[in-house]
Amino acid sequence: MYVRALRPLLALGTVIAGVLLASGCSAGPAAGPDSVGPPATASAKAAVAPLTRAQLRALTLKESEVAGAHEAGIPVQDPQPKEEQRSFPPVSDPTCQTMLDIRNGERASTVVVQVFNWKGDIYGGGSMLAAYEDGKAQQAFAQLKQALGSCRSYEGTGRVGKFKSTLTMEQASNVGDEAVRFRETTPVIFMGSEHPGERNEQFTVVRAGNTIVTFRKLNVDGSASFPADLVKRQVERLQNAQRP
Repeated sequence: MYVRALRPLLALGTVIAGVLLASGCSAGPAAGPDSVGPPATASAKAAVAPLTRAQLRALTLKESEVAGAHEAGIPVQDPQPKEEQRSFPPVSDPTCQTMLDIRNGERASTVVVQVFNWKGDIYGGGSMLAAYEDGKAQQAFAQLKQALGSCRSYEGTGRVGKFKSTLTMEQASNVGDEAVRFRETTPVIFMGSEHPGERNEQFTVVRAGNTIVTFRKLNVDGSASFPADLVKRQVERLQNAQRP
């Protein structure tokens, strides 16, 4: 398992200088040398290996598929190396921390991040493709849904200080094996201004087999959604890659 921090969206660094970013089992007795296990059955399934980082990168969307994208505006990035990550204390609500951990792919085997910069949209968006060991994506998604059942707001410390974010659930997309959608709003201070604005970010999280993909669309003092056609295309690509 790796702890990861997503790199900021390329468009954001030049736009919002003051945006607040939020950041077993016991072993049984050993079998003797003459022990014989139960015979294999036809219904037994071999464990499916998680998709590799190279496979995830190959499954991301291409620039030609993203209408209105800037030239070279949808780069694919690997996770930030652990030694370069900044660590922050857990947020105020442990349930919300669980949501953040899963949303950020911290329980996945590997992840890749794709940045989306559209013409005429200074805020942009992004996606994170996370691959899990066989069955663990389903477990993580169940924990995510349980966390979203009670997480409504949390306080934390980000790159520029303390912040408070509020969650609002939205109608989930009818894609993948299961999906959730919610919106986070966070007060922000713009450089050169004494009046707060509101960072508004929508998250669409979808499980496709042994992968979980998170789409995020940012706006400030307004609301926007990640394009539904791109969500559908990316999820279908992940599903097709996992079919036997």
